[in-house]
Amino acid sequence: MTATARRFGIVLPIAVGAAVGLGVARAEPTAPDSNDAQLVARGKVVYDEQCARCHGANLEGQPDWRHRLPNGRMPAPPHDPTGHTWHHSDKQLFDMTKVGPGALVPGYQSDMPGFKDKLSDADIWAVLSYIESTWPADIRAKQQRVTRP
Repeated sequence: MTATARRFGIVLPIAVGAAVGLGVARAEPTAPDSNDAQLVARGKVVYDEQCARCHGANLEGQPDWRHRLPNGRMPAPPHDPTGHTWHHSDKQLFDMTKVGPGALVPGYQSDMPGFKDKLSDADIWAVLSYIESTWPADIRAKQQRVTRP
C-alpha cells in the first residue's frame, strides 16, 4: 500500500465521521419524526411562515371550523388534538399539504392550496413533525395506528 493510499484510508473515514457528527451529511426526512428536535424546530419555522395564518399560531384552526363558510368551503381545521388531523395517515397529510385537498378529492372545493411549488418535501415532513410533536402521547399513538395499521 502506498503512502497516499494509507493516508486516504485514514483521512477519509475521519472526514466522513466529522461531517456526520457536525450534521453536514444529514439526510432529508422522508417521514415525520416528532422526536427529532431539529426537524421539529425547522417545522415550526415553516408552519409559522406558511400555515399559521389559516390554521392558527397555536394550531387552533379557524373559528367554527366544522361549519361551511358563506362560499360553501370549510374553514381551516385545527391541527391540535381537538381537530381531525390526527385521524389521517402521514401519507395522507403529506399528500394533502403537497397538492391540496382539491387535487385529492375530485370536485372538492377548498381554500387550501397545494404547497408543491412553495415547500420542499423535506419542509412538508418537518411541518408534520412539528404538528405531531404538539400532540399528547395517546393522540400520537392513535395517529400512528392509522399510519401503520
